[in-house]
Amino acid sequence: MFSLIPGRTAGRSRSSATAVAALGTIVALAAPAGLAHAATSDTAPVAARSAGASTATTASTATTAKAAAPAAWAAGTRAYLVITAPGGTAAVTGSVATKGGSVFATYDAIGVIVAHSTSASFASSMRSVSGVQQVGATRTSDVPADAYNPALPANPSQSTTTLTESNRWDMTQIKADQAWAVTTGSASVKVGVLDTGVDDRHQDIAPNFNAADSASCAYGKADTRAGAWRDVDTHGTHVAGTIAAAKNGKGVIGVAPGVKISSVRIAEPGSTLFFAENTICGFMWAGDHGFKVTNNSYYTDPWQFNCPDNLDQAAIIEGVRRAQEYAEGKGSLQVAAAGNSNYDLANKTTDTASPNDSTPVTRTITNACIDIPTELPGVVTVAAQGNGGAKASYSNFGNGVIDIAAPGGDGSSGVYSTLPGGKYGNMNGTSMASPHVAGVAALIASVNPSFTPAQIRDQLGVQATDRACPSDTRCKGTATRNGFFGEGAVDALKAVGGSTPPPGKYFENLTDVTVPDNTTVESPITVSGVTGNAPATLKVGVDVKHTYIGDLKVDLVAPDGSVYTLHNRTGSGTDNIVQTYTVNASSEVANGVWKLRVNDNASQDTGKIDAWNLTF
Repeated sequence: MFSLIPGRTAGRSRSSATAVAALGTIVALAAPAGLAHAATSDTAPVAARSAGASTATTASTATTAKAAAPAAWAAGTRAYLVITAPGGTAAVTGSVATKGGSVFATYDAIGVIVAHSTSASFASSMRSVSGVQQVGATRTSDVPADAYNPALPANPSQSTTTLTESNRWDMTQIKADQAWAVTTGSASVKVGVLDTGVDDRHQDIAPNFNAADSASCAYGKADTRAGAWRDVDTHGTHVAGTIAAAKNGKGVIGVAPGVKISSVRIAEPGSTLFFAENTICGFMWAGDHGFKVTNNSYYTDPWQFNCPDNLDQAAIIEGVRRAQEYAEGKGSLQVAAAGNSNYDLANKTTDTASPNDSTPVTRTITNACIDIPTELPGVVTVAAQGNGGAKASYSNFGNGVIDIAAPGGDGSSGVYSTLPGGKYGNMNGTSMASPHVAGVAALIASVNPSFTPAQIRDQLGVQATDRACPSDTRCKGTATRNGFFGEGAVDALKAVGGSTPPPGKYFENLTDVTVPDNTTVESPITVSGVTGNAPATLKVGVDVKHTYIGDLKVDLVAPDGSVYTLHNRTGSGTDNIVQTYTVNASSEVANGVWKLRVNDNASQDTGKIDAWNLTF
């Protein structure tokens, strides 16, 4: 089972940015950016202020307060966490103004105030106030002016797709396609996507989207206006599709296509950074809105690692820790990405990426410095695997840090999922691995509705398929628990109590067949020794290397000449088709010569049939 030692000391890093992609392209996480500013003194959700309400209550996450007119933006405004005992914020809020600040949001249940101030001495002055335990700046840049009157994210026009669902490599690798025979997930299970936002109108997300429990937590205060949860990038929509894209006959299928997705946007527009107050707001929202699982494919900016000997970073650690603990206490399990720096998190020595909201500096660190939220007690830390199960080249690692591994893509074999505007595309990263685990956690919750977060976490570890270290001296540990894979590779089928059916007879052709421009080629496989007809679940493994798969039509041709289309000029400029398809070939006699037919319908891009196989 996963280690839950409170002093677990190793961090996680993510590329400090989010994904930008067009249909079919492989995308990396985007660059850090933007400085800016703001502050208000009320704690009501933005929706209440926008509607002119004089008072508002935000459940147990924030105190009730009169809504005030937004203050004017002022250069030099910074954000701070003021930490008191839980339930003790009221005793110190008056001091915030006398020390030169204003209260932006209050989370009394965990004793956290989000304050804004232009005074360079605000933090040191507040530390002397009776009842204040810690104070820390959450950023090294100004709060954006947008915080006072946030603009709603764009609502993109939607494209339709002719892409039909197929079994993608990542889903077959974790046996999600087999787990769906047990459950596709329960609609009563809510999964929170804490990210850059989610395009709720996407054709593969809309059927499972839960608008009632979605919001923006950018700047550290819940904005409940319709659409505030939408994507300010592409990253969150891609993550959401991996978790729960609908099983509706088009596009892609998520790991848990029957559960509900809620979006809590914690990335700020422009910079797409995830500051501590935003994460705190997101976790409090998750706890108060009944999220069974949250996915966290980010680290809390601007510090890749937060060190407890720094007063500002110590307050960040404490504030986010309390919020995570609050969410878990309300029944929510947090799943987080391990980061993309190929870094040994069990042996930290330097941080060269922080602070990423101003000018990064190189600093010496130790294992006492932690990446949050992934290193907080109770959070499941996920490393990435490539197609085939090896550690992804970029994935962070660390014995005693990594809990579990899942497909994140590597090189040309990316994770294919949803993008805003009804589109689809590939991305690689531990950001893509984490939602696979979040989806499996949602399936576990669906078949075990009484499970606590600790029980779901334990089940993830128990069901994982052991993966021993490869011949790589960086991988420390045993076959059952090591720094590359944690407790092993996530297995959706075992997680929901299913069993793997015995494999049928397997036939393969490894001979390369060149695919020239505007040409049709075929590769044969002779099947013998199989009784009767082919199954209704004939598996067709395809490995076609090509630089523009939108040119290609790929068919399976049965011995009697019947044609089953596998791929028909979708995917636009994406490279390569490496995928396993399921074909209902029950009307075909199994024995005979089967062919994979590939038709290139355009000029300029060529490729080859690298290999293909049949499993009966």
